[in-house]
Amino acid sequence: MINVTKSYLPDLDEYNKYLKGIWERVHLTNDGPLVRQLEDQLKEFLGVKYLKFCTNGTIVLQMALKALDITKEVITTPFSYVATTNAILWEGCTPIFADVRPDDYNIDPDKIEALITKDTQAIMATHVYGNACRIEQIQAIADKYNLKVIYDAAHTFGASYNGQSILSYGDLSTCSFHATKVFHTVEGGCIVTDNEEMADKLHHYRSFGHKNDTYYGVGINAKNSELHAAMGLCVLPKVPELIAARKERFRLYDSQLDFSKITRPSLIPGMDYNYAYYPVVFDSEETLLRVMEALKDNDIMPRRYFYPSLNMLPFAFPPGSGTAQPCPISEDAALRVLCLPLYPDLAEADVDRIASIVNMALAIVPERCIA
Repeated sequence: MINVTKSYLPDLDEYNKYLKGIWERVHLTNDGPLVRQLEDQLKEFLGVKYLKFCTNGTIVLQMALKALDITKEVITTPFSYVATTNAILWEGCTPIFADVRPDDYNIDPDKIEALITKDTQAIMATHVYGNACRIEQIQAIADKYNLKVIYDAAHTFGASYNGQSILSYGDLSTCSFHATKVFHTVEGGCIVTDNEEMADKLHHYRSFGHKNDTYYGVGINAKNSELHAAMGLCVLPKVPELIAARKERFRLYDSQLDFSKITRPSLIPGMDYNYAYYPVVFDSEETLLRVMEALKDNDIMPRRYFYPSLNMLPFAFPPGSGTAQPCPISEDAALRVLCLPLYPDLAEADVDRIASIVNMALAIVPERCIA
């Protein structure tokens, strides 16, 4: 079975060395030494000022909304994982969906301004597949209307834009360290800021809003453990070679697939990409389903990522509206985009086989089209 992704696991002896120290200290969680060590190494690796290691990539989105006092409307993207919308709804805010660009499926800044109302407080955009949004345009809109910018940068670890980590942009930026990501801690995530006061606030939010017997306000349990930090400390030094291995397989797909019948989302100029995913775009959902079936018949499991367009989720509608906000580009893309398997040790022969199956499925002419 070849799945759409496969988690990287470091050398077990290396991980066990960290476990030995944990057993000796009996310090399992609550801002332990390995958590602090990982945070320091992540800040250095990414070139960011303040970073808080947390339990997952969803809780940090919720923390971002709470820390910026966002309670009303948030303009967001319909083309993302459901966690982006869920975080907005969970915090009692209203998602307002701006359609996406047809070339890269990131939120379209040209669609944002018309959606701004007196209740709009923030823009929450996703760097889809690790490819940067139109950051300068989004920031210009935010500055004009005094809005906060939160980036769901779940896919971006190791990627940079104009020479800076993508995580360094926005008022707050978040990342997922889930087991399927380029860098992982099994479960985990982080939130990034360049503001010391905000970093202190997030530090207390992460731990119930208090330190010892001093209470700073409402908080949540977003702490992560020493065992997760140990995994991160093992994986982090390997990230450059993991990205390089992903790049090799990415380019092999590029050389094998029939691009007369498919396309890929384009990268924004200024990107140093991390090769987090390999999405392909078909001419129709019918073609996508035919390709998926052919792959699954060969025990290859791609993923419709992202599907459906989030503005179509019945629980995502604004209160009282009863209907979805139309986002035709996102809705169309969600029907036609498929992520092919991509991970560092995916065998070259398997990439060749996957590409061959896709090409053969694309070459099939449906019976109804035969004269």
